[in-house]
Amino acid sequence: MVTSGINYKDKVSQLISWGHWFSFFNIIAAMLLGTRYIAYSEWPETILGQLYLGLSWIGHFGFLVFGFYILILFPASFLIPSQRLMRLFAVLVGTIGLTGLLLDTHAYESLDLHLSPLVWDLLLSGEKTELNARWQYLFIAVPAIFLMQLILSEWLWRKLRKLTRKHVGVPIAAIFGFCFLSSHLIYIWADANLYRPVTVQRSNFPLSYPMTAKSFMEKHGWLDRQEYAKRLDAQGIAESEHIRYPLNKLAFNDQGTGQNVLIIMVDSLRGDMVDNETMPHLAAFAQQNLNYSNHYSASNENAEGIFGLFYGLPAGYMNSVRFASSSPVLLDTLKKRDYQFGLFSGDGFETQIYSDAIFSRRQLPEQTDKNDSNGSSNSDKKAIADWKKWLGTQNSDTPWFSYIELASIENFEEGGAYVPQFEPSLSSTNANPAGVDTNQLLKNSYRNAAYYIDELLIDIFEQLVANNAFENTVVIVTANHGNEFNETGTNSWGANSNYSRYQLKVPLIMHWPGTVPTQITRATSHLDLVPTLMESLLATTTPASDYSSGVNLFENTPKRRWVLAGSGRDIVVLQKNTTTVVDKHGNYRVYDQDYKLKSEGKPKLSTLMQVMHELKRFYQPK
Repeated sequence: MVTSGINYKDKVSQLISWGHWFSFFNIIAAMLLGTRYIAYSEWPETILGQLYLGLSWIGHFGFLVFGFYILILFPASFLIPSQRLMRLFAVLVGTIGLTGLLLDTHAYESLDLHLSPLVWDLLLSGEKTELNARWQYLFIAVPAIFLMQLILSEWLWRKLRKLTRKHVGVPIAAIFGFCFLSSHLIYIWADANLYRPVTVQRSNFPLSYPMTAKSFMEKHGWLDRQEYAKRLDAQGIAESEHIRYPLNKLAFNDQGTGQNVLIIMVDSLRGDMVDNETMPHLAAFAQQNLNYSNHYSASNENAEGIFGLFYGLPAGYMNSVRFASSSPVLLDTLKKRDYQFGLFSGDGFETQIYSDAIFSRRQLPEQTDKNDSNGSSNSDKKAIADWKKWLGTQNSDTPWFSYIELASIENFEEGGAYVPQFEPSLSSTNANPAGVDTNQLLKNSYRNAAYYIDELLIDIFEQLVANNAFENTVVIVTANHGNEFNETGTNSWGANSNYSRYQLKVPLIMHWPGTVPTQITRATSHLDLVPTLMESLLATTTPASDYSSGVNLFENTPKRRWVLAGSGRDIVVLQKNTTTVVDKHGNYRVYDQDYKLKSEGKPKLSTLMQVMHELKRFYQPK
C-alpha cells in the first residue's frame, strides 16, 4: 500500500509537471492563432495603445489557456491514473480548444463577432451559403491539430526530466502574470478617461472582459458620472466609423413633379390609435388616401426613429452621420430645386438629432415655450398657428417643403388644454377611482391626447384646402415610434424598452395627388420614405441602394421577407410572425407576434447575412 501510494503521488506529480509544459506550448499556439484577430482589427495609432495590444495579447491567451488547464486538466490529473489515458484526454481537450479558436477567428473575420449562440446556429444551420461552406472547410484542419497535439504530448513526456531541471516555470508564469495584470490596469485607466486607442480593443479577443472600476473610482471621488456620460456620448459621435453617404453621385431624369411636401410627425403615436373612436378625422383621411397599415418605425427610440425617417438608413449609422454632419440627400435635393422650407415643432425641436444633422444647415425656429399651464398641447397649437402664417406667405409658383412635429401625445401625462373624451383619465377630477387600474388611466389619457391631435390634424388639412394647396401637396402623417402600456406583460411602458409591435408599429398615411385610395397591408418601413420621395417626386435615376436601405413604396416588388429596425445597440429583424433581436455580441432572442420569447426560435442564416451586410454597406472601407 505504501509503494502504491508513492507511485500514485509520483504519477500525479509527473502529470502535473507535464500538464504545465503542455499548457505553455498550447499558449504559444493560441497566441499564434490570435494574431489573426490583430490582423482583422483596427491597428492602434498610439504607443500606449500598441503597448496594451501586446500586453493583452500575451496576458489574455496565457490566462485563457491556463484557465482551461486549471479547470479541466489539473483535476483530471488526480482522476485519471494512467499517464497514456491522461495524455490522450489532454490531446483531445487541446484539439477542441484550438479548433474552437480557429473557428472563432473566422467568425471574427467574416461577421465581426466571436463564437456565440447565433454564430453556432449559423454554422450548424445546414443552409447552403458561401459562408457556411467556407466554415465547413475549416474542419479539415482538425486532424492536423490532433496530430500536432499528439506529437507535442509525446515529445514533452520524453523530455520532461530535462525540461524540469531548467527551473524556468516561475519566470514564465511571472511574465504572463505581469502582462495580464498590467493590461487590466491600463484598461481601467483608459475606461475612466475614455482613451479610445485602448478601449476600442475591448472585444478584439474571445472571452475578453477587461476590468473597469468606475464604481470604485466614483466612490473615492475620482470620477464624475454625469461628466463621464457626456464625454462618452461625445466620443461615440467623434470616433464612429466614417460613412459614405450617398455611395455615388445622384443623377436625375428631370426636375421632378414640383409638388409641395408636408410631413407631419406625431410623437409616440402608435398605429392602432387610428380608428373611428380615437382619431376619427385621421381614420377618414386614411380611407381617402394611401394607408400603409403595416408600417414600422426605424427604432423604438425618439432620435433614431426620426433619423431613419429622414435618412432612409438604419439607426446604427446615426453617430457616423452626426460626426460627418451629413445632411439628408432628400433635403439637399429639395434645396437644389429651390423648395422653400418651413419647420415647426411643438417641443422646439428638442431632439438633438435635428440640430446635429438633419437640419444642421438650416435655421431652426426659436423654441416654443412649454412651461405654461397647458403644456405641450398649447405648444402644438402655436406651432400650427405659426405654420398657417408661413403657408399664407408662400408663392404658388414656388414649391415648398414643410415639417410639423406635434408633441402632445409624447407628453400625455402632463395633461393639456383639451376636454377629456375617455374617462377615467389622469385629467379626471377623481383621478384614481376605485376599481380602475393605473394602466387604464394612462391609456385613456394617451387616447385623450390622440383625440386632441386629431382635431389639430383636421385643422391642418382644412388650411391646405383653403389655400388651394391640397391638390398639389404630398401630405405624409406618421410617428417616430409607438407607445406601450405593458401589453406584452414584460413590465414595459412607454417606448425604448422593448421591440414589440406596440413600440415599433406606427401609422403611415399619405396623400399623393392623383393616386387611388388604397389600404396597403404589406410590411413597410420608415426607411422607405426617402426612396419614395427621391424617385417619385424628384425623379432621381440613381438606385435607392446608393443612398438608402429602403425601397420605393410605389414599387410592385415581391413581398419583402423582413423589415429592419433597431438601435445603436441592437439589430431588430421584423418578419411576419417573429421579431429577432441581436445584440452587438451576437447573442440573439426570437419572439413571436405577441412578443413572447420562443425557446426553439432560430434566425435564418441567409436573412442574417443580408442584414449584417446592410449594416456595414455605407461605411468607408478600412
